Amino acid sequence: MSVWLYEEPELKNPTMICGWAGIGNVGLVAVSTLQRLIRAKELGEVEPYEYFEPSKAVIRNGLIRQMRFPTTKFYIAPRAKTAQPASYGMGVSSDVLLLVGEQQPADEQNAYDMASAVLDVAERLGCRRIYTTAASVTTIHHTAKPRVWVVPNTPALLSEVRQYGNTVLMSEVDDTDGEGLISGLNGVLLGVAKNRQIEAVCLMGEVPYYLQGAPWPYPKASISVLEVLGRILNVRLDLSELREMARKLEANIEQVLDALANTEELPEQVRVEMEKLRQGRHPDLGPITDREKKEILEHIDELFKGETDNPS
Repeated sequence: MSVWLYEEPELKNPTMICGWAGIGNVGLVAVSTLQRLIRAKELGEVEPYEYFEPSKAVIRNGLIRQMRFPTTKFYIAPRAKTAQPASYGMGVSSDVLLLVGEQQPADEQNAYDMASAVLDVAERLGCRRIYTTAASVTTIHHTAKPRVWVVPNTPALLSEVRQYGNTVLMSEVDDTDGEGLISGLNGVLLGVAKNRQIEAVCLMGEVPYYLQGAPWPYPKASISVLEVLGRILNVRLDLSELREMARKLEANIEQVLDALANTEELPEQVRVEMEKLRQGRHPDLGPITDREKKEILEHIDELFKGETDNPS
């Protein structure tokens, strides 16, 4: 058995919301924050042995006691009631099933098998809708408010997702030519859900491309995702703590960009683009070649490694 539930709750009109670790940990931060804010209690977990290698060994009294595996846990929230339901989403009374995963399987078959196991639980508990949360890497500036790219798995949801606010269909983003890819479990789960005729939507908060390799979360994107989820669930979410985290991170990003711009060996073309990032002239950085993007990312990755090694 790959999933262990501590109980078999009777749920009313439940919707599942999933968040896994990924770029900027956008989905993981969003769903774990939601779990805390709506006081969702732990319901069960996915047994990791079929999907992951151990991440570390736990030592007590000088001896190895057990192997540590990434966790994937289910949570159940009490029914939320609001006075003014939206014209879409959950209605005035519903249950919410959350899934929070520390890691995604690296192997494609394991990802498919885990998606199937998660959906087995969703069907078993009567979930009518699945939301996954992730990041979309784009040329947005880090001072701008991230949008949420939306991908539903059925045409019937297109009109609904357009109403969520601060969202854009992935197929309608300027540079996508109506096409795109969702990597990892977020995409696989949507496909498996479609095969089972379960409605599913992926919500992807925008992350600046030059921060996709950063060793810290990107809470601004998680905030945008949570704002959409709050409207869908008809619940008010206190995001003040996450907003303060985003404010501090933005200040740190400015310091990192200043340090990178002052690096002597920075190529001139990269220096020009870095100056744009520092000045924050516009949320859309405009055309940038793949070569320029690669050079910027290489230098930023080097600086991030240095920042990670520096305790300060």
